[in-house]
Amino acid sequence: MTVAVVVPVHRNAATLGELVRRVAGALEGRSWRVRLVVDACPEGSGVVARALAAREPRVAVTELAVNVGQHAALRRGLADEPGASAWVCLDADLQDPPEALPALLAHLRDHDVVFAGRRGSYESPGRHVTGRGHRLLVAALTGLPRDAGAFLALGPRGRAALLSPAGATAPSVVVALGPRTRAGAGLRVGSHPVARAARPVGTSAWSSGARLRQSVRTVRWCTLQRAQRTQR
Repeated sequence: MTVAVVVPVHRNAATLGELVRRVAGALEGRSWRVRLVVDACPEGSGVVARALAAREPRVAVTELAVNVGQHAALRRGLADEPGASAWVCLDADLQDPPEALPALLAHLRDHDVVFAGRRGSYESPGRHVTGRGHRLLVAALTGLPRDAGAFLALGPRGRAALLSPAGATAPSVVVALGPRTRAGAGLRVGSHPVARAARPVGTSAWSSGARLRQSVRTVRWCTLQRAQRTQR
């Protein structure tokens, strides 16, 4: 099995070296590749990513000239790694522990998608409440696990669903994989609990306000999906 680890990068220069080191340790003995998708970072993440790729042939870099956001960057990275047999999406800020990769990949044997179910005290109480509320809403609308987030493992069918025309219209890669959506229909979806760590440096753009806005987009998109099915 060849594993492609796809990482959206924006303002993560300080954590990329440790991230690659920990991925290499977690996947020791396997065939692996890391795809760093630098999302038009204004703070030098691209310089660090290119230096890592120059030292480690299993690291590749996709640099985007325009900022497209986390989920579009993930789709681009998945499209740029067609030769793998399994794919993992995780953040570059070290809140998603690479050490969980073997467990996620093991569960992928029986699923098309395995989410790293969010556990642990890794954010403020306010952010925890809005995050949990957003995930519960997504679960109710799409049929996904209640702890699903953008740290996940994909088999070929899961990757194909995300890159399909239907999957590309979804407000996030998470929502696109829901069994009740057009892209995710028929996928075998599971979840494995993974404790998150506090972000060691910087602040997350995934704020309470961002979660609320994403919730609104998700409701609108799912409503449109239902309307289109009714018209058929």
